[in-house]
Amino acid sequence: MRVCYMFPGGYFKALTFSFDDGVDQDVKLIDIFNRNGLKGTFNFNTGMSRYRKFDRERFRQIYAGHEIACHGEFHPFFDYLPRTELTREVWNDRKNLEEMTGGVITGMAYPNGSFSPKVIEILEDCGIEYARTTVATMRTRAFPENFLAWHPTCHYRDAMDMADAFVNEARPFPQVFYIWGHSYEFDRGVKDWQYMEDLAAKLGNRNDTWYVTNIELCRYLKAIRSLQYSTDGKTVYNPSAQTVWFRIGWEGEPETHRVAPGETFHITESEETM
Repeated sequence: MRVCYMFPGGYFKALTFSFDDGVDQDVKLIDIFNRNGLKGTFNFNTGMSRYRKFDRERFRQIYAGHEIACHGEFHPFFDYLPRTELTREVWNDRKNLEEMTGGVITGMAYPNGSFSPKVIEILEDCGIEYARTTVATMRTRAFPENFLAWHPTCHYRDAMDMADAFVNEARPFPQVFYIWGHSYEFDRGVKDWQYMEDLAAKLGNRNDTWYVTNIELCRYLKAIRSLQYSTDGKTVYNPSAQTVWFRIGWEGEPETHRVAPGETFHITESEETM
């Protein structure tokens, strides 16, 4: 018996984006995302003047369908701050974003990529579920050991080099392609807006990929890890609030299964022998 986890819809591939600072160029980037069926997470510094120019209705319209996450109220180096100031940076940023969105904000990207065990401890106290670093793994099968030190696959300028391999991969293994950056970089670098248009066209609107925000992906991966198995491996219980997808066996045409929240699933004898 071989259990292979899948993403919602029965997909083996997941694609997510994370862009920092909440700048004007987000509007153009979101248009590219929406045209190509992509989803992203946008990380805000609510103490900065560029954030204050948003009114609530306009803010919600621009970022509809995407995730809003924290990035520190004033974009400091987190590891240099005393505990009280760091707590204030995270808590105020989260509070401001929740007031603006009307939702619950529990995601973050580290400003300046600065983090440490002390920072992670404070983020846990502030109710943050995940925090993205700037450490590129350059791998699509590197799932996080700790979601509060979640390393992305790569910066967007390196994504095209990996896109063909991701698109053409046909083996039945779960992969996550996690791309980060700043939308204002498209105005400044060689990897410009046309590059992003081409990347989005290559990766988007495919029927084999789950397009997902950071928080959706985080919660799904946590749900997979929360599954509980009987001692003989034939029964699985899902204690999470997420439906988890998987298939049993690698040969032939194994069936795709789903375990709903609170459901117990029993593996049949025929599936055991696959």
